[in-house]
Amino acid sequence: MSSVDTTLTVADAAAPVRRPGRLWLTGLAAALLWAAVGGLTLSWPNQEVGFKEWGYTREFGLAAVAGAVLLLVVAVSGAVHEAAGASAAAQRLRRAGPWLVLLAVLVGVWEVVTAKLALLPSPFFAPPQSLIEIYVGDWKRLLDSLLNSLWLLANGYVLGALSGFITGVAIGWSRGLGYWVHPVLRFLGPVPSTALLPMAFFFFPSSWAAAVFLIALATWFPVTVLTWSGVASVNRAFYDVARTLGADARFLILRVAVPAALPHVFVGLFMGLGASFSVLVAAEMMGVKSGLGFYLSWAQGWASYANMYGALIVMALTFSGLITLLFAVRDRLLAWQKGVVKW
Repeated sequence: MSSVDTTLTVADAAAPVRRPGRLWLTGLAAALLWAAVGGLTLSWPNQEVGFKEWGYTREFGLAAVAGAVLLLVVAVSGAVHEAAGASAAAQRLRRAGPWLVLLAVLVGVWEVVTAKLALLPSPFFAPPQSLIEIYVGDWKRLLDSLLNSLWLLANGYVLGALSGFITGVAIGWSRGLGYWVHPVLRFLGPVPSTALLPMAFFFFPSSWAAAVFLIALATWFPVTVLTWSGVASVNRAFYDVARTLGADARFLILRVAVPAALPHVFVGLFMGLGASFSVLVAAEMMGVKSGLGFYLSWAQGWASYANMYGALIVMALTFSGLITLLFAVRDRLLAWQKGVVKW
């Protein structure tokens, strides 16, 4: 055998074996269902209720058909079955297959009982295409509300997380300080921050400052407790070894106690972030004149329930994204514990 033949044989053996594409049955079912949703939306006239005619019906139907075509192409090509060479997006799409089927069914039922048959009372229940109308026609106000909410949340959450971390490390390290702070934690910590709304709006110079304080308070309690627990549970042998090597108190706190307590700290940050969401919306609905909570209150006052649904979807995606970002930071800093707690 020549050297050229030998080279070709080795190259062929090293090359990955490409399997023929297989039909993705779940994706095919999702494509057929979304095509049915699009066809139903386009062919079945809307039931006009009072003076309201639902706009963007045609656009919604075409979007459903376009999504069905894309799913059909993916299902027939078998890209999600190429385990060796499939992209991360293709793998995520395959995992989402059952949800795509369920969403098609739910959206189809939603369209029928609202726009087509008007079985649910209007304006309390709007069809799916009403969301397109909200996002197209009122996106500036929604974006402004989202930015104001994020700015308010960032100020309160960062302030509460920093103060909670410092407090937790302090009382976890010093028994004397813990003697004085622990009763305050037990007395004030379990009280819902929303219960302090009237007092906060009275004592603070503005409703925005009061909202920042309440969000910080809601974040401070879980971060403090979990950080305290993490510092207090550090193995004493770590301190003994560090002292033997000449470590001072500052080194013991910053290089031994804090790194060992980080898993507990991130649990507290996660709990504080969830609590801050509730306080954020409540504060914006009651006193702050901007933000997603204010937008919800405004939409309810004008009986614009489609706007409420649009704002709730934006809120859910934003809050879920923030939690996902927090877990990404946690997995980066605590790579050895990646996968223990998933989101």
